[in-house]
Formats: sequence, structure tokens, C-alpha cells
Amino acid sequence: MRIVVHDYAGHAFPTSLSRALAARGHVVVHAFASSLQTPRGDLTIKPGDPLTLEFREIPMNPEYVRYKYSFRRRRNMEIRYGKEVAKFISAWKPDAVLSGNTPTEAQEPITRAAIADGGRFYYWVQDFYSLAVDKILRRKLPIAGAWVGAWYRHLDRRQFRRSSKIIAITEDFTPILSDEFGVDISKITVVPNWALIEEIPLLPKNNDWSRRHALHDKFVYLYSGTIGMKHNPAMLLDLARRHMENDDVRVVIVSEGIGAEWLRKEAAAAKLTNLMILPYQPFHELPSVLASGDVLVGILEEEAGTFSVPSKTLSYLCAGRPLLLAIPLGNLAARLTRDHKAGLTVAPGDLEGFITSACLLRDSDALRSELATNARAYAEKTFPIERTADIFADILVK
Repeated sequence: MRIVVHDYAGHAFPTSLSRALAARGHVVVHAFASSLQTPRGDLTIKPGDPLTLEFREIPMNPEYVRYKYSFRRRRNMEIRYGKEVAKFISAWKPDAVLSGNTPTEAQEPITRAAIADGGRFYYWVQDFYSLAVDKILRRKLPIAGAWVGAWYRHLDRRQFRRSSKIIAITEDFTPILSDEFGVDISKITVVPNWALIEEIPLLPKNNDWSRRHALHDKFVYLYSGTIGMKHNPAMLLDLARRHMENDDVRVVIVSEGIGAEWLRKEAAAAKLTNLMILPYQPFHELPSVLASGDVLVGILEEEAGTFSVPSKTLSYLCAGRPLLLAIPLGNLAARLTRDHKAGLTVAPGDLEGFITSACLLRDSDALRSELATNARAYAEKTFPIERTADIFADILVK
């Protein structure tokens, strides 16, 4: 079977699915967008990869990063990108297209191209782009925003109708798909996301990367990943501010974009020498980066609610480090962390609870060790790709 796995963002974990499907004898193209400012996986052929696997970078306007927060310019670029993906699909003629992490208007021509010659389209729902746009624009432009939001909802509804199956990453998405978009729940299959447990081994804190950044002998709160509109970087700034007199503590941010730049500016104004901001690191460095942290931090604003499940927390679990999350308490990542005793969680607006939890983790070696052991144990049990690939292979043939 000829399969396109389209992961717009180029994240790490979907590559393991493409590799596993190709290893089962399918001809697989793993497609992704160029020129995005986001954590990336290893999007190249590696020794031992099946001959039936190809990675294809689809061109995105290189100005996209510059205009990411300009709705009109960004929208035009995303539409053009979707047409480029559709052009490739129309030429390659896959039997099945699995597409996720994709802006709604980019997804539209992809769905049309996938089914035009009798192929099947599978919407991989990682979050609800249309609902996020609707909420943001209604707040900024009450009248025009409502119209634009309705348009995006309409597109999503139509794309869900075109899908042979809809793969949701959490049960929380099922009532949203049913109530907001009229999807028959029999059409929905829930497959939770995973992380590359095979490529994130347990490493010591004292490693080449930590020594290179003079972190091997410091207590490190580490945040790695996107800091965007659905995050609250002020909590990370306050974490550094509370420890500014303690030279043994560092708050390390591995990120790029608007949130990282805001933190850089505010840290300089406050003369916070304990806040370190680094660009995204190559994927092969990720295990060392995560191992350099004593506590791995995640943040997500309340309004993101169940619409977003931070995938960074899954990589955190693999690293065997305790998690500290300030995210909606009903979010899947928060529930996993609590249920498997892998870290501490507080509500997004609970700054004092966040700082108190951070200090509790700093001061208790025993607590950190217990949570870290639990985190890694859950990842080792849950994330190996073979079982997940079996589920996807079964879905994609229907």
C-alpha cells in the first residue's frame, strides 16, 4: 500500500510510525513543511531504514517565521503550502493519506487531493485549530472574528466528513468532534501520542551537553519546546526570579519564537543571570538536553483546555526526570502525570503553587528519584512503536 504520512510540523514521534509502516512492506512518504520554527525530529533517511521509506520536505514560504503572528500573511502562506502538498499527492497517488498538525486551510486542498482518485484520507486530530482561531478572533474582533471562526469550523466539519476515519489523540476529543462538528463517534478511533522511547535513553546529568553549557553542577529547571500563544512564559520568568540569589540554580529554556524573545527581553531588564535561553537543539542532542534537567517543566494556559496535549511531556517521561506542569488539571498530560506519579501538577494561574512545587522538588532528592523512576517506567511500558504501528496499519487499510 502507498501511504503519505503528512506531519506539517515535522515533529519527532511521527517519524517512528512512518519507519514502522515502511518496515511492514508499505511504500511510505513522510511529508513535512520547510521553514517552520518548531522542534524537529530526525527527518532524514538513517542506516537501516527500509528502502520503501522517503522523507519529503514540502516548501513553505521562508518568510513564514517572520509573519507567523500576522493572521493575513500567515493564512496566505498556509493556503499556498496546502496546495503544494496537494500537488504532490495528486502526482504520487497514494492509497491513504494520514495528515495531522496542519492548519485548517492548508488541510483543505490536502483532503480533496487525497480522495480525488479514489484514495482515502485520515484526519489525525492533534488539536482543534479552528476552535483556537475562533476563540482568539472572537476576543480580538467580536463581529468579524465570529464570521471567520464560523468559516474555519465549516472547513473542519467538511474535512471530517471526507475522512475515512478520524484518529484522535485523546478520548477528550470525542465529545468535541461529536458535539461541535457532528462526527459520528463510530468514525473516531483514539490512539494516544507517544514519544521515541527507543531514541531517548536514560543518560546521566553530567554529559557532554550539560558540561558544554556549564549545567552539569547546577540544579536545572528545564523547559524544552514551543512557547507560543497558548503558553504563559511569565511563570518561567518568575521561577528564575525566585531563585536569582541562588547561584546553584538555573532555569533553562530551549525554545525559539515570540515567547523565547519575550523571556530574553524581560530577563535582561530584570538582570536575571540564572535564566538561560537556547535555540532548538538537533534531535540527536535531545536525550542529553533532557538529562541535563533535574526537573522538566511544562506550561499551558487554561483556555487551551482539552484542545491541546503538550507532546513535550511525553519526551519528558522518557528522560526519567520528574515533571512540573502548570497546565489545565483535566488535560491528558496532567492526568497522566498524576495518575502515574511522574511529577507535580498545578493549575495554570497558580503561580504560588507552581513555585512551591518547584521548591519541593528541588529540596527532596527522594521525591525526585521516585517520580523520575515512575516516569521512565510508564514510558517503557507504553511508548514502544510496534503496538501503535499495528493499530495504525489496521486503520489505514480500511
